Amino acid sequence: MCVLFEGWDAAGKGGVIKRLVAPLDPRHVRVAQFSAPSHDEKRHHFLWRFYPSLPGWGGMAVLDRSWYGRVLVERVEGLATLDQWDRAYDEIVQFERSLCLEGMILIKFWLHISEGEQLARFRRREQDPLKRWKLTDEDWRNRDQRAAYERAVEDMLERTDHELARWRPVEAESKRYARVKVLETVVGEIETGMRERGFEPPPLAHGRTP
Repeated sequence: MCVLFEGWDAAGKGGVIKRLVAPLDPRHVRVAQFSAPSHDEKRHHFLWRFYPSLPGWGGMAVLDRSWYGRVLVERVEGLATLDQWDRAYDEIVQFERSLCLEGMILIKFWLHISEGEQLARFRRREQDPLKRWKLTDEDWRNRDQRAAYERAVEDMLERTDHELARWRPVEAESKRYARVKVLETVVGEIETGMRERGFEPPPLAHGRTP
């Protein structure tokens, strides 16, 4: 199982991931975070560096950012040519389809917040000495290019949503709402995947309701 997170800066990806994995056995789940590719990684096809973080049978991986950087930041910042990021949509879909047809449950989340809410969260981080490190000059520069990123996000959602791995937009203005929606979605996808593979999910613990 692979759960993939993309979203605006300060949309709450870290908090959601923390709540998702905290109760789980760390022997069977890993969290991988991706930033800009290294010099050596740039020598390979852009999908190459993600393979080592993918889960095997019986495992679960949570990806904080992913291969969608090719059609988001690399597109907007001019780090990929038009030909490279334009053909990446089909390359990503085929890559994901091959994983899903092999048996993977792939869940893709886009955490969305408004421009105003993002600014408010930036200001709170700026004023909090324990969270100030999270806010960088890069975050402010990305914010100035929001219109370009919005176009890139819309293209990504339209061109890489497919029947084996749908995009799950999450309304993240409320952090609590976003966390609950992600948890409920993941649980629902696990149960659906189990039934499709001939396994009935275990009953709820005594005294609990759905």
